[in-house]
Amino acid sequence: MTHPVTVHTLPSGVPAPERRRWPVLALISVAQFMLVLDITVVNVALPDIGTGLTLPRSTLTWVVTAYTVFFGGLMLLGGRLADAFGARRLILTGLAIFTAASLASGLAGSAGLLIGGRIGQGIGAALLSPAALATVTTTFHGAERTKALGVWAALGGAGSAIGVLVGGALTAGPGWRWIFFVNVPVGLALLATLPAVLPRHHQRVRTTIDVPGALLVTSATAALIYGMVRAGDTGWSDSLTLIALSAAVLLYGAFAVVERTVATPLIKLSLLGRPAVAGGAFLMLAATGLLIGQFFLGSFYLQHVRGYGAFGTGLLFLPVALGIGLGAHLGSRFVGHLGGRTTSVGGLVIAAAGLGLLTRLGMTGSVYTGLLPGMTVASLGLGAVFVAATTTALATVEHHESGLTSGLINTFHELGGAIGVAVLSTIAAAGLTGGNVAGFADGFWAATATAAVAAVVALFLMPKGRLAVPAGLPVH
Repeated sequence: MTHPVTVHTLPSGVPAPERRRWPVLALISVAQFMLVLDITVVNVALPDIGTGLTLPRSTLTWVVTAYTVFFGGLMLLGGRLADAFGARRLILTGLAIFTAASLASGLAGSAGLLIGGRIGQGIGAALLSPAALATVTTTFHGAERTKALGVWAALGGAGSAIGVLVGGALTAGPGWRWIFFVNVPVGLALLATLPAVLPRHHQRVRTTIDVPGALLVTSATAALIYGMVRAGDTGWSDSLTLIALSAAVLLYGAFAVVERTVATPLIKLSLLGRPAVAGGAFLMLAATGLLIGQFFLGSFYLQHVRGYGAFGTGLLFLPVALGIGLGAHLGSRFVGHLGGRTTSVGGLVIAAAGLGLLTRLGMTGSVYTGLLPGMTVASLGLGAVFVAATTTALATVEHHESGLTSGLINTFHELGGAIGVAVLSTIAAAGLTGGNVAGFADGFWAATATAAVAAVVALFLMPKGRLAVPAGLPVH
């Protein structure tokens, strides 16, 4: 049952939520930027964390993956909760949990406390992220929505690159604990300002939460991400890798059965049958995998082959972050005029060209004429793909489905990052273990081929032409 929504109007005749839409976008974009930042900010700090807490390499892996597993695994549940209880409530709750967990991570004196803090960060992020994206979708309409999603995509993509810079600067400066402490003042400031601008109204839907489905999809996603990450460390034939991946398949199968039988499923499987949603999910998976994968290989190449420190490596990622931002800006314009198919295919072709340049990396030579141009060009193309993915997936959903669809797209984002790193690091194993530059070439060749194949798939999978705003969404 849907209750009527009352929109309070200011004297000028403009609805109050509409007046606040740009401050809303600015603040929740900062929150999302912080969540994405924490995916990569830890990577360059791992050696110092290991030394500071006397952690073995296997435990350090969990410092990275604990966040990703719970962020990605609980995303669909977060999206459903946003639809059921309101995006405003989920944004503030998720932000509070993330901020508290960041403080706990920074204060951690043992492996258990640090990993526990990272799990808390992942839970908070899973509640906040889909609710924030759903708020953008329902607050902006028409051409403004495309622009807003362009800003969202640019900050999300750039956050991954800037995370390397921030992680290097904080680790080299005040110390590794500050990669977590820095979230605390930002989180508190957002908690103090967001309540004044977030829309209070939403379409309340009386529903029950599909707890069995939530547990199954979370466990399946966690098993898949763990298996993929472990494959990057120990290979695809490792027994635990195979057990984890097999468990993921079985759990996803059980999830599909449950979703067809429960009265209020966590996700309507028919949602993925919509070309716009399926295309957006595929693009998010491919683009994130390529972006995070190239960050991983590029960072490893700079630090272990070329001898760069954490801070120097971070500085070299600045043009990459700018490339993502520019690509997202151009992508938001092209999506509105040319549609998601043309924009995504073009972006993937550009990404393939940039990744192709990286196959020529050597033991010597300037990184400013070798690594940097390739990564920047690839990021330019991928920035446009992020906008096409998000805009296409959310273009045809109703208000009451926006949180769930946002959670679905963000789940594919997390899966893409884990899969990209796992697959490319496995292919490039010779370079990662022995400093053999040929291994990096193999990894980037695989990334180039993936981008080219994804472009062909997008050509057939993505809806043709411009997408209209659905009738269920109000246009002001």
